[in-house]
Amino acid sequence: MSILVNKQSKILVQGFTGTEGTFHATQMIEYGTQVVGGVTPGKGGTSHLDRPVFNTVAEAVRATGANVSIIFVPPAFAADAITEAADAGVGLVICITEGIPVQDMVKAKLYLQGTSTRLIGPNCPGVITADECKVGIMPGFIFKKGNIGIVSKSGTLTYEAADQVAKAGLGISTAVGIGGDPIIGTTTREALELFMNDPGTIGVVMIGEIGGGMEADAARWYASQPNKKPVVGFIAGQTAPAGRRMGHAGAIIGGAEDTAAAKMKILEECGITVVQSPADIGVTIAKTIK
Repeated sequence: MSILVNKQSKILVQGFTGTEGTFHATQMIEYGTQVVGGVTPGKGGTSHLDRPVFNTVAEAVRATGANVSIIFVPPAFAADAITEAADAGVGLVICITEGIPVQDMVKAKLYLQGTSTRLIGPNCPGVITADECKVGIMPGFIFKKGNIGIVSKSGTLTYEAADQVAKAGLGISTAVGIGGDPIIGTTTREALELFMNDPGTIGVVMIGEIGGGMEADAARWYASQPNKKPVVGFIAGQTAPAGRRMGHAGAIIGGAEDTAAAKMKILEECGITVVQSPADIGVTIAKTIK
C-alpha cells in the first residue's frame, strides 16, 4: 500500500517542454511512472518525449484521464498553474517551483479550499511510492520498497532518511516532501494522518525544521490518537540563530515554539522518538517498530 500516488496514477506535467520539465519527466518515465502527457501553452497538438502536449490542463485531463499534475512552471505563473489544475479536476497537484510570491500562494491556497484538489508543495521534491511511481525530482534509486513512510520539509533530508532506512534493512512505502515555504498545501499533520491510516505503513519518519508550528501541531494530533504507529522525528536547524532565515523561506525562528529545541521537546512529550542527528534515523526506526 501507499499514500497519494501508485502504479495506477496518471501524471500530467505542467511546463512539460521546458528544460526542467523535460529533464525530470524523462527521469519519471524511466522510473516507470505513468506520465500521460504535458501542458505547454502554444504547443498543443505536438508531441514531446513520445507523449502528447496540450495547451491547457482541461484539454489534457479530458484526453488522458490524468489525475495527478506536477508543476515545473516559473514562479510568476506557478500559482495560476495550480489553480488551473484544480479547475480541471486534478485530484493531486505537486508543485516543485521555488520562489513563488507569498501573496500568490495565499490566494492559491484559499482558492483550493473550495475544490477537491490536494496540493503538495510548492518548493518541494515531490512524492515517491517506492518501485511504483515517482512524481518529483528525487533520485529514485535511493528509495527501496518497504513499509516506512517519510514526511519531510527538506528534500535533502528526505533522501538521507531514505538511505538510512535502507541501510537499516528496511524500505519506504511513500515519501512526501511537503516543502519549506511559509505557505504550503499539505501540512506535516495532514501527511502524518495519511500514513497513520495507510495499512502498508508500519512506522513513520517525520522531518521538520525551525520556524512555524506544523511539527508541534502534528505531534499534538499524534498524541491524541488512540492507536498509533511508531514515529521517529528529527528537527533541522538546532544551531540556527533566532531571527535569521536558514535555507527555506519558512525556516526562521519567530516564537518560543519555533526553535529546534522547543520542537524536539514537544515531539518527545507527545510520544515521538526524537533523534539528534539524521544519521540515527534508520537504526532508531528499526528499533521502534519491533
